[in-house]
Amino acid sequence: MREEITEQTKRRILLLMSPATYRAGAFLSAAQSLQLEVVVGIDLPESLADYWHVPLGVDFTNIQTSLQTIMEFAREHPLAAVLSVDDSASELAAHASAALGLAFNSPQAAEAARDKLLMRKLMSAGGAPCPIFREFWLSDDPQEIAASVSYPCVLKPRRLSGSRGVIRANDPAEFVVAFQRLKRLLLSEGEPEYGTSFLVEDFIPGFEVALEGILTHGQLKVLTLFDKPDPLDGPFFEETIYTTPSRLAEKTQQDIARCVSLAAASLGLREGPVHAELRVNEQGPWMLEIANRSIGGLCSTVLEFGSGMCLEELILRHAIGEEIASVERDKHAAGVMMIPIPAAGMLKAVHGVEQAQAVPLITGVEITAKLNHQLVPLPEGASYLGFIFARGETAAEVETAIRQAHQLLHFEIRREIPVLSRMRG
Repeated sequence: MREEITEQTKRRILLLMSPATYRAGAFLSAAQSLQLEVVVGIDLPESLADYWHVPLGVDFTNIQTSLQTIMEFAREHPLAAVLSVDDSASELAAHASAALGLAFNSPQAAEAARDKLLMRKLMSAGGAPCPIFREFWLSDDPQEIAASVSYPCVLKPRRLSGSRGVIRANDPAEFVVAFQRLKRLLLSEGEPEYGTSFLVEDFIPGFEVALEGILTHGQLKVLTLFDKPDPLDGPFFEETIYTTPSRLAEKTQQDIARCVSLAAASLGLREGPVHAELRVNEQGPWMLEIANRSIGGLCSTVLEFGSGMCLEELILRHAIGEEIASVERDKHAAGVMMIPIPAAGMLKAVHGVEQAQAVPLITGVEITAKLNHQLVPLPEGASYLGFIFARGETAAEVETAIRQAHQLLHFEIRREIPVLSRMRG
């Protein structure tokens, strides 16, 4: 029987998340502080969802079936908002919100924010500065493609996130190697050789920044702009250090915000959080990607707004239609390092965590990689060793502290030994 709609049910939200997400704790904690009722929808088959006592098991890749599941649930338990914690469910959240009449981005906009080819086409048509790009297919001859593109270029899968599969090539020989590597990765992800396309883009020189914002009726509010002090020039594009506030000139920051606003409008994004990645050079800012979600991993913990409000609380308030009194970030400088995986192999030990935590301005060191588990670096990998957090008076001080802490960490990784070598013993 459908429950009567009360003030409490108007504060019930559905959070869609993958089983391995880093982000569940922050959103659940924020929801609890706001006294929201949370229903968790996890990317699990129904049988496993029942086994693990998950309230709602949905298959993120099967939009129609999962949408039906959500609609049936919502008929009995009305929802005030449907949010995707990760990229993986952003399209499902958009479809569900549209079907339930909730304010969110259209399914078409959500798809464009996930599909890099569609994103590029819409950005180009909308006038947002972005790299020149071409579409090719896994079934194409890599030698022929290599002879037809300009260099340096970047090969990029359409739907993988976190820089997975993104590889720079400086000449035809490097292109062929990169093509084969990307092809192996996509085939391992279940993509068919025939019918799967990817992008080849011109490499844009310059430095990278990341903008965290929130959209309300299509209007962008900038929450913060992160500098990325480490060069990201390839051959892979592994994120490392983010610091805020940005040390860029005010005019450059304004140009970046305008560029992101134009990109969001080009895709049709109108509501909720956005995380945008850009390159900046003497010609100005260039859009790389924009996602309709907040920053990934544990990075959001360095952000604080208003009277101690965390990023997830701000997002949830916005989702249920509350007026956000202030989006002013705490005035202290803050930073985070996503600790890169240096080599493939099994993680056997981690040393120096206590020493790293003792570095002045360091507020936390979280090692998220599990001991005795295999590590896979980019471009195939999808995770980091962990995170280093810092807070101080200036972004420069924060960056220095993070680098000092990172130098104190040592990871014992048992490299993989080829089978033939072991047999020769």
